[in-house]
Amino acid sequence: MKIVCAHFLVLLLANCNFAQDIDQTVRVNKCCEEHEIYIGRSCTPVNKTSQWKPLFTSEMEESNLQISYKLITGAPDCGSMQPWSIYHYLNSTDKLRLLPSGILRHFFDHTIPGEEDELREAIIKGKDLIYHDYTSGKYCLDKKIEGDLESEFAWVCAPNSEKEWYKSTEFLIRNIINPVTHGINIACLITVAIIYFVMATLRDLTGNIVTTICMCLIVSQSGDMIRLLTVFKSHISLIITETICYFSLLGAFFWLNSLGFYIWKTFKSRNVFLRITDGKKYCYYSAYAWSCTIFLGALAIFAHFTMDYPEFNSSLTFEKQEEQIGSLGMIIFFVPVAFTVIADIFFFATTLKTINKMHTYGRIHHKLRHSFRMYLLLLLIMTLCWLFFLSSFSKYDGLINSHIIVNAFLGPLILYICVFNQKHVSYLIRKTCCYKNCLCSCCRPEPEPEWGDEMTAMNTNNDYWH
Repeated sequence: MKIVCAHFLVLLLANCNFAQDIDQTVRVNKCCEEHEIYIGRSCTPVNKTSQWKPLFTSEMEESNLQISYKLITGAPDCGSMQPWSIYHYLNSTDKLRLLPSGILRHFFDHTIPGEEDELREAIIKGKDLIYHDYTSGKYCLDKKIEGDLESEFAWVCAPNSEKEWYKSTEFLIRNIINPVTHGINIACLITVAIIYFVMATLRDLTGNIVTTICMCLIVSQSGDMIRLLTVFKSHISLIITETICYFSLLGAFFWLNSLGFYIWKTFKSRNVFLRITDGKKYCYYSAYAWSCTIFLGALAIFAHFTMDYPEFNSSLTFEKQEEQIGSLGMIIFFVPVAFTVIADIFFFATTLKTINKMHTYGRIHHKLRHSFRMYLLLLLIMTLCWLFFLSSFSKYDGLINSHIIVNAFLGPLILYICVFNQKHVSYLIRKTCCYKNCLCSCCRPEPEPEWGDEMTAMNTNNDYWH
């Protein structure tokens, strides 16, 4: 009888331990089958060494935990929620952590991309980090290989509760306010470029340079908007958009430098009635601005791929080397901008001294005084925005948000400086729009036209009376 009872107790304990082991088994969702991973956009069978295995990390960043798990393959059941993808690689701003409970934690507002030590230290100190947890069934994890880039990939169901991470101030500023302000800037710059390109009397050398500056800033704004979007994670696309952004910004400052040189040279010259046309001058300035931009930009890209921290290149992965332009490349991009600003300050100071010495003005000098004022305001606005743009590369969120806020005024201020603050431009717009499209007397009271607008006024008046 005692032997039977002993065997019964042993079996009972074994069953309890087995049940406990079953309860402790963690369910982990895998996107592809167990022997498959993502290669490109499809699940592809691979050998055992290349297969994905879950890596558990505790909330205190203790990694390589031995947890009993069971893989559940297939896409998450999102229902009415929107599925979206997350990439986690060495230098990404997204961080994925698989907790021992089977919950997937997504850190998406990380201090400095690639610095795991600071993230671990922030977690240990109890610092509030922006993250979201996805329970089992609302995510799937897997390995993904695209070319030479290897990353941990996750499909997750976008949260839709009232208190979610997308309600945070940082997310709203960087992913909603930032694209909206960039869109407003692009719209304002396109308006200025169209006005200066369509109006015949504005298509002089100054007008063509203003149009070119606006086009460069439009491209730069588009690239900067993509650069700051936290949901934009393709490393190849990031380096392409950064290159386009920096190229166009560098070109805009070289064209602004060309405008300052043209005004300075004209005021300095004793004979302003030169035989060279504005078209030829624009070609000469184009050769200067674009050759400097292309040469320095190509040098920066070459330095990024060949000379930027060569002692570390052998130990870095593909995405670490190529995701973003390195420090040396950025120096080559931005130091010439600083030199153009210094040259512009010299042109401003010497031109202002020349203007103060002049007692009489011809029509060309009178027109260039308005261009000089516009040039000065453009220099102040573009330089201020450039300085805040440089501050956005820091690890401080306040400086990044300051860049987004200050950048919101770039397009509207340039529209005001180049159109509404220029009386002859406003005059041409009113003449072109009002006299041809309406007969109301409120459109006709005008200030005296500036130089070069008399023929336009005569033509529009004739059209009106006929």
